[in-house]
Amino acid sequence: MKRFLTALASALLIFGCQSKEKVESTATADTTVVAKDSASGKKFEMYEMSEMAMLMEQMYVDNQRLKERIRNGETIGEFPSHFQKIHSAAMTDPSENDAFFKEKAADFIKAQELIYKDPKNAQKHFNDGVDACIQCHQVKCAGPIARIKKLYIKQ
Repeated sequence: MKRFLTALASALLIFGCQSKEKVESTATADTTVVAKDSASGKKFEMYEMSEMAMLMEQMYVDNQRLKERIRNGETIGEFPSHFQKIHSAAMTDPSENDAFFKEKAADFIKAQELIYKDPKNAQKHFNDGVDACIQCHQVKCAGPIARIKKLYIKQ
């Protein structure tokens, strides 16, 4: 979460320090804000994260922390209940919430729950959860795959 906030603050600082031309802004959907620079006529689109995208970002951060606890042999804690929102969070494209996504989401939750129920095999269950993410993203949205692969706990 700290990295996300740092990146957000940096982006605001960088864009805030650029030229002070007048910008008109209009909201066009739940996911995009379109701005038009009145001096040049150029249109800019700023992405607003969907509820699912925000949840996945939070799950990524939570799993980075969990990975370190597993690697260091620390107490794992309790299953984060907000992970269950994967079944109900609003997606950028609601049609993506199909049977395939639901199956992979269930696989991910099952693997995550097993980490906490069977801590002796936490590393295997953790990597199974990462596998479920990658399998889904290979079909649905390939962009974050390289980042997700960094979560693997290597032997």
